Amino acid sequence: MAMVLPKLKPYHRIATLLLSSTIILCLYFENSGKLFNNNHRVSEIDACVYRNCSPDQERTDWFSARYAPTVQLLLNSRNRALRPDVWRWWRGLQKELYFHNYTTVSRKLFPLFPDKNNYSDSHPNRGRTCAVVGNSGNLLGSHYGPLIDSKDFVMRINKGPTKGFEVDVGSNTTHRIFYPESAMDLDNSTHLVFFPFKILDIEWLISAFTTKDINETYTYVPSTIKANKDKVMILHPEFMKYVYKNWTENHGRYPSTGFLTVIFALHICDEVHVFGFGATKDGNWHHYFDQTLTPVASESHAGDYEYKTIIRLHRENKLLMYKGWT
Repeated sequence: MAMVLPKLKPYHRIATLLLSSTIILCLYFENSGKLFNNNHRVSEIDACVYRNCSPDQERTDWFSARYAPTVQLLLNSRNRALRPDVWRWWRGLQKELYFHNYTTVSRKLFPLFPDKNNYSDSHPNRGRTCAVVGNSGNLLGSHYGPLIDSKDFVMRINKGPTKGFEVDVGSNTTHRIFYPESAMDLDNSTHLVFFPFKILDIEWLISAFTTKDINETYTYVPSTIKANKDKVMILHPEFMKYVYKNWTENHGRYPSTGFLTVIFALHICDEVHVFGFGATKDGNWHHYFDQTLTPVASESHAGDYEYKTIIRLHRENKLLMYKGWT
């Protein structure tokens, strides 16, 4: 015999509905500040809601004072002439030994590499998601791999490997950021995003795809690399100076490749997810692929200041910072 439930009066039904809604809302707000992956909490700060990570959403005074939406991102034939202030700053990074004629060298670039105004397709409904993957040991045991690979762009920095670490760092790479001293071979589908800290770096890039006769800067560098020359992009020195002045506020001599990549991602992505930055849970700074301890700051970079700025960007809901195994 089927059980017959008592029929609720209208005001009882309303009370029940309100109670259910309250429970659902409580559960939502309890968990909205936490992001989990394989049951590991990855952030102790409120997670940004999709689209609110965009630099164009709810901009604060702190962010607005630093973010310049019209800064030149990448070199092309139309913007390769440098403003005097940019030239003086960039020239100041280079020793006389490495000084060459920039105008002559830069003219050789765009018959060889794509001459495009990359990432000028900003649109409120674009929804491009990006993972910036640093090399911190805090990635070990994180199981972030699937989350990283799910993003539209996956940017890896210098020589950070994926083979053997796929569970924690993923396997997909759409953009590889490096300079001559950190160069490596790429597959045919990966964008080579080149960061030139000196004119000799640009000469090396040209040589690596043509004459292959440069194998030394201030140290040994490979004379050539495997990479798709049609996917080469070169960071503009104006962007490097902008990051140094606006974001690191003149700390260090120039920004690190990792920090430059984070700010670059803020300019081309609608949602930025940052992995593999900062110390391990034991407070050590080392790469996930070796145990050699690295200083948080160096003669050239203000690593501690850069890290604090990334955390501030997280708090401002401009990116989402994943802190690894906690």
